[in-house]
Parts: sequence; C-alpha cells; structure tokens
Amino acid sequence: MQAFTLDQADRIIDAALDKARETGCMPLTVAVLDAGGHLLALKREDGSGILRPQIAQAKAWGVLGMGLGGRALAARAAAVPAFFTALSSISEGRMAPVAGGVLVRNSNGDVIGAVGISGDVSDKDEVCAVHGIESAGLKADTGLETP
Repeated sequence: MQAFTLDQADRIIDAALDKARETGCMPLTVAVLDAGGHLLALKREDGSGILRPQIAQAKAWGVLGMGLGGRALAARAAAVPAFFTALSSISEGRMAPVAGGVLVRNSNGDVIGAVGISGDVSDKDEVCAVHGIESAGLKADTGLETP
C-alpha cells in the first residue's frame, strides 16, 4: 500500500487553506492523519479557536476509526445515537461524527489516512478538505458515495 507522506499532507493543508480564503471561511484548523491514526501535519490559522485542533483531529480520527466518511458517520450517529454514545466512551471522546472528516484514498481505493477540518460550519470545512485532498492527487471519501 502507498505510504501517506508529509509532503502530501502539507499539500492537502495548503490547498484546503487556500480554498478557505477563496471562499471566505472563518479561520480554520486542518489535521491530517496517516492510516494508523497518527498526526502527520496540523495547521491552525490565526484566529482559529483553541479547541479547533482537537475537533479537527476528532473528525479525522472518527472517520478513520470507523472506515466511513463524515457524512455517513453523521447519518449513522443520528440513526443509532446510543451506539455512538458508547463509541464516544470507547474512544475516550476522540471522535466527532460530522461532516469535515474525510477519508483519504489512493488510486487503488485503499484508505491511507484522513483529514479533519474545523473552524467554519461543517459543510464548508468538508468542501475545503475535499479540495485539499484532490489537489494532492488523492481521492476524497466524504461518505456520500462508495469508493
């Protein structure tokens, strides 16, 4: 399987933040995790709230841990809230099942990591994540479609 590199993570973050500025988003924080859930890179824009790094990582960690994009994860959380309450406890509160957490897939469709963005509404966070991932030549999986 293809390794997820720091260079790719940097390109994702920079492109996501460029998209945020282009579309007038609030200040964002972007976290990129590898397939093992380890933080590869994180940037927090000036003015982004002090909890944003933890929220961005929780969005990415949740989609990676469950193997579903943030939209699918949010739908499941709404359908079975008791299960997601249990998952929150099991994960020690490390997951946020909302849009803005996006799986990163390689050209073969393998999950190689995840991106989490926090700072604006989740829909805008997700748009920036998808743009960043695709700008790095990778496939974004938001949970809206099968890979």
